[in-house]
Amino acid sequence: MSKIGKLPITIGSGVTVTVDGRNVNVTGPKGNGTLTLPVGIDVAIEEGKVLVTAKKLEDRKVKAMYGLTRANLANLIKGMDIGFEKQLEILGVGYRAQVQGVDLILSLGFAHPVKFHPRDGVKIVVADNVITISGNDRQLVGEAAANIRKIKPPEPYKGKGIRYKGERVRRKAGKAAKAAGAK
Repeated sequence: MSKIGKLPITIGSGVTVTVDGRNVNVTGPKGNGTLTLPVGIDVAIEEGKVLVTAKKLEDRKVKAMYGLTRANLANLIKGMDIGFEKQLEILGVGYRAQVQGVDLILSLGFAHPVKFHPRDGVKIVVADNVITISGNDRQLVGEAAANIRKIKPPEPYKGKGIRYKGERVRRKAGKAAKAAGAK
């Protein structure tokens, strides 16, 4: 049995969860969302907690979807209650970012500025070369952060580029350092 699937999900204050057939509707202060349940998975609401149950755990497809459905539902409830946030740092001389409307404009040493347009439900804020991406959908926030980082990932020699806040970049010794150590 899935260890994640059998854990109850606590519903925060201000969040309402309703089950409508195969759809679970979640409404909270950050918005509203819907999760469609796969075949063989049921949801019950008891005493401020959501319980996910599986009908036939012998079936491989049901077993695979059991924990996944619980995790997706927990992320949906958390997103509608407090939301999700990722932070990116920009390191490099002359590298900077600014927000124009909803678009993110990045100056990263290329011959032209790079324009990033986020999907609906994702908000971007820039302060002191730290890009903060927030929203109520965990997947959209993570995808936006990964796509921004992919524009100029940190390079291993000087560490310049875009990295997640707190990410450690493994540095390499340059050509001059290797030659000096070989004597």
